Amino acid sequence: MPTITSYKCPSCGAAIAYDSSSNNLTCEYCNSSFEISILEEYSKLTTTSDETSYQWEDSLSNGQWNQEGKEKLSSYLCQSCGGEIITDETTAATRCPYCDSVTIVNSKVSGELMPELIVPFKVNKEEAEKALKEFYGSKKLLPDSFRSKNRIESITGIYVPFWIFSCGTKASMTYDGTRIRTWSDSKYNYTETSHYLISRKGTLSFEAIPIDGSKKMDDTFMESIEPYNLKDAVEFSTAYLAGYFADRYDVDSESSRKRANERVENSTEEAFSSTVYGYNSVIPKSSSIQVIDGSVKYGLLPVWLLNSKYNGEIYTFAMNGQTGKFVGRLPIDNKKYLTWLIGLTVIIGIILTLLLFMIF
Repeated sequence: MPTITSYKCPSCGAAIAYDSSSNNLTCEYCNSSFEISILEEYSKLTTTSDETSYQWEDSLSNGQWNQEGKEKLSSYLCQSCGGEIITDETTAATRCPYCDSVTIVNSKVSGELMPELIVPFKVNKEEAEKALKEFYGSKKLLPDSFRSKNRIESITGIYVPFWIFSCGTKASMTYDGTRIRTWSDSKYNYTETSHYLISRKGTLSFEAIPIDGSKKMDDTFMESIEPYNLKDAVEFSTAYLAGYFADRYDVDSESSRKRANERVENSTEEAFSSTVYGYNSVIPKSSSIQVIDGSVKYGLLPVWLLNSKYNGEIYTFAMNGQTGKFVGRLPIDNKKYLTWLIGLTVIIGIILTLLLFMIF
């Protein structure tokens, strides 16, 4: 029977959350701090199965929704206030809409769905908000009204499911390289083009290639905030989810292998081509790449999602919750852009005029 977990402060009973700065679970009400291993043991000793096990209720049993909708939504009772929480099929950690308590859906992070590793958050909410302001602070074409007001609609810390691929490659590639030599005599100009068949063979090793396992997340965003340092990864514990949202994967490892193969192949081709230099042109002719000793692990990686609203449009930004790397799209002030474009055109015109004057 599915169960839920909600970590409570042993001192005052309030909900507690994982603190990235201390690597402990802390209570914002009484400032108590607890080591994860100790609090997990405490939770086991003080919680009975009757208190922490709830049968899932079907909120769609009245027949107003179709069967597909029933399968994608689940409801359960909050352990703190008894309110009903409705989640979709991938939610692993969420908050109660009534009392804001963080609740972990055990069935989404246990058994075959249990992650092997987790990289805890190192960047907290205040640091994420500060990074967003620094991100757009120096942008010259940003509208002044966007810069002057707090445009942050929401900041969400979420553990995103990733498939972590590692492998080796054996590769052989050939290239057609050319070298061009020119000379002249009193009558003619000569050009000699020499063609070379260039061969490269070797092996490469790839460690911890993260492939996003959630359909909700923008793959471009997730790859843009890489890399993650998997040396900081620890064995999965639900305690790290306290205070954050989390999803389980809805893209399985088999479906993720295509993207992993593409990244391995592209990186291998780039690495080999970087060793071919000293030619006027290089054209790839053949390529053979074999993936060997491949392995995959299931893990949760930290991501901050920040949303800003401007002129009725939502701008989403993503931050690596471990390293602080930041990506996103910002609005542009059309008047500033036009002024910048005119100025650039004038500068280019002046440079061209000076060059023509010097030539003639």
